[in-house]
Amino acid sequence: MVKTEFDVVVIGGGPAGLLAGGKAAKDGASVLLIEKMEKPARKLRITGKGQCNITNLKPLDEFLSHIFPEPRFLRDAFTEFFSNDIIELLNSQGVATVTERGQRVFPASGKAWDVAESLVSWAKGNGVTIECNASVKAIKISGNVVKSVEYYANGQKQVKCHSVVIATGGKSYPATGSTGDGYSLAQQCGHKIAALKPTLVGLETEPVYSDAARLLVKNTNLSVFINKKKVYSEFGELEIMPYGFSGAIVLRVSRDVVRSIDEGKEVELEVDFKPALDHKKLDKRVLREVDENPRMGMIDLARKLLPKNLAETMLDELGLAYQKSVSRVTADERKQIRLWLKENRVRVKGYRSWGEAIATAGGIELKEVNPRTMGSKLVSGLFFAGEVLNLDGATGGYNLQIAYSTGWLAGKSAAANS
Repeated sequence: MVKTEFDVVVIGGGPAGLLAGGKAAKDGASVLLIEKMEKPARKLRITGKGQCNITNLKPLDEFLSHIFPEPRFLRDAFTEFFSNDIIELLNSQGVATVTERGQRVFPASGKAWDVAESLVSWAKGNGVTIECNASVKAIKISGNVVKSVEYYANGQKQVKCHSVVIATGGKSYPATGSTGDGYSLAQQCGHKIAALKPTLVGLETEPVYSDAARLLVKNTNLSVFINKKKVYSEFGELEIMPYGFSGAIVLRVSRDVVRSIDEGKEVELEVDFKPALDHKKLDKRVLREVDENPRMGMIDLARKLLPKNLAETMLDELGLAYQKSVSRVTADERKQIRLWLKENRVRVKGYRSWGEAIATAGGIELKEVNPRTMGSKLVSGLFFAGEVLNLDGATGGYNLQIAYSTGWLAGKSAAANS
């Protein structure tokens, strides 16, 4: 039987909740962690396609430049617990790590499951009681002070406490339990919620290159045009999808694209499949291929420039016959090929759903939260951690570090309040 009184109740068993609960218990508090799913850290177990980009080793100021909308809010949390600290914690639990391109840190095993299990084990090892298949209905407050938590787990239950940490995650990947429960709980306590949008999400385009779907194209340059004005560019991997585009460079620009679409702005993406070659050098390369192989067909030339399925897509888009001899290619046709390869423009007509989004933009308004404690400015004993806050980062380990750091600080503060 779970007892009916704890110093701290943590709502949500993701990385933020596990760090909050584990730190509070480490500091001497009795802690109950309530998780709605059958086991904690469901989303963490599948993050990074099951590989888990744990964190990023970039220096603090550079790290903060990848966080939105108010990165300075996190300075205290990152000072308290940062990338080296989570690595050390995981190492102490037997999880070795490796650092890859872009200073991204992964478990050496390549398994997100190992990271999730180690955090659960660490929290339990510090004395956290975890109750799964439990759903919180209300946080009871009297005189602007937290008193108890009401939840359902084989019937209605109530647990008295001095502190509550809301660490329920956002709305992305709802099948893992992130269904936005924390926002309604925060609103019940008087907090405001900044508009919620999916971020780190695929973009739906017109046209789509369905014949090349699931193709990952490396070393591409993606430019974003909003209302015909170029706003920024990203270099890296582009994944062609049945609905449009995804991949690292698309996820990085998706935050602003989603907001622009919702504001009714015109959004276009321009893909440069050959960023290492300018138009003149690309034309010379095409002419060299023609001179060396005058009898080959256009499809053979296209395949020398692009992966097979994408080569076929290009010729179909341009209306060029596959078997036409390259010796008969005209200057205008060479120009069409160059423009398709260097300035391939598509219209963004939408974005994918919450079920496919990696993270949530928006959340509990930061002006109502004390950055030194992660505590509510409205209710004594109420704390927040992780994606439920109006904070989100780029792809590359930033969002998970936000979860660890805010969780650690919220847990420390909650224990101190108990």
